[in-house]
Amino acid sequence: MNFRIFYLGLFIIFTLISCTEKEDKVSLIKEDVLEMQMIEAYNEGLKEFNKGDVFFAAKKFNEVELLYPQSIWAPRSTLMAAYSYYSQMYFTDAIVELERFLDKYQNHPNTDYAYYLLAICHYNQIVDEKKDLGEIIKAKEYFILLIDKFPNTDFAEDSKFKLDLIEEILASKELYLANYYLEREKWIPAMNRYKNIVNEYDTTIFIEEALYRLVELNYKLGLLDEANKYTALLGYNYKSSDWYERSYKILNKNYKKPNLKKDLKKQNSLLKKIKGMFD
Repeated sequence: MNFRIFYLGLFIIFTLISCTEKEDKVSLIKEDVLEMQMIEAYNEGLKEFNKGDVFFAAKKFNEVELLYPQSIWAPRSTLMAAYSYYSQMYFTDAIVELERFLDKYQNHPNTDYAYYLLAICHYNQIVDEKKDLGEIIKAKEYFILLIDKFPNTDFAEDSKFKLDLIEEILASKELYLANYYLEREKWIPAMNRYKNIVNEYDTTIFIEEALYRLVELNYKLGLLDEANKYTALLGYNYKSSDWYERSYKILNKNYKKPNLKKDLKKQNSLLKKIKGMFD
């Protein structure tokens, strides 16, 4: 009786071991098959991308992620899908993929690249600074984030350059609105816009005109101290500027621009006289 129980126990143990080995083999086979399908899908995505069919390429890259979401190829495939859309200027589709990547694969080694591509997608949609303020602001936010979080990367370096261009765009928008109000004789809204340029975009090319307009408006409103203040500021920083000369004329009605040609003739005539003294 005891022998029967002993042999029955051995039989059960061997059966369980056999089943476990079969399950392991089936699991390994499934993983191998999935990996092969994943590699095949990824290669097909690359092939279609090189052909220029970005939509089918993106579909194949997304398939890789579905087949083997825990593999290292899943996040790479998401980025490739995003880049596929970006390469053909389908920025909205690229943004969707990038936002999904950043949400799903936090702290991934290529996070800096994802943020940079996201910023560029928004930046490239800036067509008209008078209308595309939303895209300008989003691009600016992501470029600032790159500089703060990834300061020692090439992406951060380019972000600084792009931020300078964005500042020019934002300043030009302020100037456009300020001039719009000025033409309609809405002095106070115009003045506020010009002040925004002076206070927030003083490194842009629009600062000189903004300072001149503030001289002009303050003088018109009888605020002579303010007009003198902005003239002095313009003169101190941009003395050779035409805008400074124009502002100076507002405050000095008898001002006449020196005739350089006449002065040069006079100078040459004097030099000839002096020369004649030694002949």
